[in-house]
Amino acid sequence: MFELFNRVPDCSLEDRISGKAFENRWFEIELESYESMLEELPPLFMRAGMFAWSELKAGFVGSVFFAITIGRKRWFTGYCNLGDRHSPDAMRAAIIAHETAAAPGMTREQKLELIWSHTHPDIRGLAGEADPDAWPPEDRGKRTIVICEPDGGSALKLLERLTDDEIDHRLPSGPAI
Repeated sequence: MFELFNRVPDCSLEDRISGKAFENRWFEIELESYESMLEELPPLFMRAGMFAWSELKAGFVGSVFFAITIGRKRWFTGYCNLGDRHSPDAMRAAIIAHETAAAPGMTREQKLELIWSHTHPDIRGLAGEADPDAWPPEDRGKRTIVICEPDGGSALKLLERLTDDEIDHRLPSGPAI
């Protein structure tokens, strides 16, 4: 991990000083490294599944560490422009997109897992979580997402009941970094 941290990109000195040379680069690490970095310095910020190191690499670019479940729990670190408060979330989404890009031959269940992992938490949830009486007992606790209806409205739908066309429409197009 430290070898990757200390790697100097082949670019101009200005880009290295500003942090632009490091921004949006990420790599996978082991749990021990993730935990070690959490104990090394006080975090600049901490949120569920991520924290930023309080020491910046260059400019406003600093190390952000992620705990992401992609089939199993995995750990990553990357350089984010911490001057942009959306940068850590964008990097998390890019890591997930890259690591779970839809591949030909995926089963329906694998596609649904991929859609679930790419759906923003604000538009996904569990049936009956807010109003148990709104769902039949057999559907309560199942995963739901908000979908756009052809008439322009939106509806809450069980993930498992998406049609093949709805699944194809929601799959990510490929790796994005």
